[in-house]
Amino acid sequence: MESNQKKRLFEEFPPISTQEWESVIEADLKGADYEKRLVWKTDEGLSVRPYYREEDIENLNYLRQNPDAYPFVRGNKGVENNWQIVQEIREEDLQKANKIALKAFGRGAEAIAFNAFNVNEVEDLEVLLANICLQENPIRFHNATSYTQLFEVISAYVEKKKLDVTKLDIQFDRDPIHYVLQNNKFPTSKADVMQRVLNVAISDLVQKSKIRTISVNAKTMHNAGAHIVQEMAYALAWGNEYLAFAAEKGVEVDKIAPKMEFQFGVGSNYFLEIAKFRAVRMLWAKIVKQYNPQNEESTKMRLHAVSSLWNKSIYDANVNMLRLTTEGMSAAVAGCDSIMLNPYDINYKKENEFSSRIARNVQLLLKHESYFDKVVDPSAGSYYIENLTDMLASSAWSLFQIIEAEGGFIANVENLSIKAAIEATAVQRAIDVATRKTVMVGTNQYPNANEFMLNEIEDIKEEEYDGLNASRRSEGFENLRLSTEKFVENGGSRPVVFLLTIGNLAMRKARAGFATNFFGCAGYEIVDNNGFETAQEGVAEAMAKNADIVVVCSSDDEYEQVVPQVKEELNKQKLNAITVVAGYPKELLDSFKAIGVENYIHVRSNVLEELKKYNNLLNIEKQN
Repeated sequence: MESNQKKRLFEEFPPISTQEWESVIEADLKGADYEKRLVWKTDEGLSVRPYYREEDIENLNYLRQNPDAYPFVRGNKGVENNWQIVQEIREEDLQKANKIALKAFGRGAEAIAFNAFNVNEVEDLEVLLANICLQENPIRFHNATSYTQLFEVISAYVEKKKLDVTKLDIQFDRDPIHYVLQNNKFPTSKADVMQRVLNVAISDLVQKSKIRTISVNAKTMHNAGAHIVQEMAYALAWGNEYLAFAAEKGVEVDKIAPKMEFQFGVGSNYFLEIAKFRAVRMLWAKIVKQYNPQNEESTKMRLHAVSSLWNKSIYDANVNMLRLTTEGMSAAVAGCDSIMLNPYDINYKKENEFSSRIARNVQLLLKHESYFDKVVDPSAGSYYIENLTDMLASSAWSLFQIIEAEGGFIANVENLSIKAAIEATAVQRAIDVATRKTVMVGTNQYPNANEFMLNEIEDIKEEEYDGLNASRRSEGFENLRLSTEKFVENGGSRPVVFLLTIGNLAMRKARAGFATNFFGCAGYEIVDNNGFETAQEGVAEAMAKNADIVVVCSSDDEYEQVVPQVKEELNKQKLNAITVVAGYPKELLDSFKAIGVENYIHVRSNVLEELKKYNNLLNIEKQN
């Protein structure tokens, strides 16, 4: 009975072909360019179509695989999608770090990432791990002065405490290739450094436990501005350097691959980030397979996702909480093994309890209220995500092969080609922010003009390297706005932008809104108005408000009369304000130039460069 009903239903509603859909779309576009209007060109060079259908995934062979099966596109987990909630503790004082860790464990953290800078003796580790059972709590160590020494300390600690090594879950953030990426060279000889890494990885303690002693810190590339394909391909080539060295020394891949972890940054491009993790797992499994592992488990990629620093802002920093949430969601849906969300104010504040709690609670919410840990690979079968996964895998694999053909990751780091490629991407992405092609809420669009951050920024030590350095896409706008604040703090007056709204109601309101967002990004005071009947009224009010900039907001049709009237009245009243036109009436540019009006703000403006110009015109940059 039910089968017959379904049959009748499909007979009454036959499937619609792709060609029929395309015909309807073409008709709706009314001659507009399909590619320009509907196809998304990503930073990675991918062309993402507006819709996908079942036929678009028919040739994806991995779809027939279950979760926890080679090539692990669908994840390393067979039943539940659980992951470790990791909290980083940056505190170097061992007693203070221990207290923070105990509190974090009690409030939902499932693993702690300790700063190991001051761990040099067993006694140091006893202080750091006081009342923390190493057999029950996963621990991570970063920033050690010597990871070989740290390993010796941990070995002695394990022996002294008579711990069951099979229950130890420890991660070393040890990655000498990361040092090369930042400094363009190894600290000593490559062979010596890599051999020491290998010796620890194949030691009895590590092989008998869940201790992982090699990290691939791909998050550094993400935070330097790399796009997703670069991040994936470079990370794969990076990891392959360790496998190749081990093979050269006669060490089986089954001993080395399971002792590696890949640390990726995760940004707020929700679906692409999900696809990234799915695709990179598949590619890594493919690489490891070439080393003839005896155990298929060795082809699994352990993924540690860390929230992006590249996309976090200083202004309107609460928006960072929303960014953290989507980043955590992407990593969880994609099946990452552990996730660490940085505090939302990490860019300008030292470690504090409130922001650490918020970061931790985002993950707790994803688990205990949204149940992201219950379903393995919920994105499986999504036409959209599966196609993104396939496109990213294909593009990253092509770039990986190019790197290998050119001598491998280390060679490309040492000849600076990796650095140059990432920096070129970062520059273009920064331009996209400057022109508002990429929107950053609260920074280059919808700013809170009455927010002041100069005295909120704490002195956080950031090291500069000869090689690749981290950056943030919002820095240009933030530096500009901080210059305005510094100018005021040094005795200058906060620039006043007066919106002289006149004429057509809809156009003047729209352009006033645009101007508010535009100049608000520089931290100027914005004076909006309901509208004026005449230019004389508007200029009189601008004088009363001590305007530094007067923005004429009206329609293009009315500008021919209004702008000359405003400029004439400004000259007459001797108000030495910069005259700006909201819009770009091409046919009037020459006539306006003749009367001294040459400043325009419009959707094609490079907002950052224009605001720098106004800062210079107002002598803000010169006095800082």
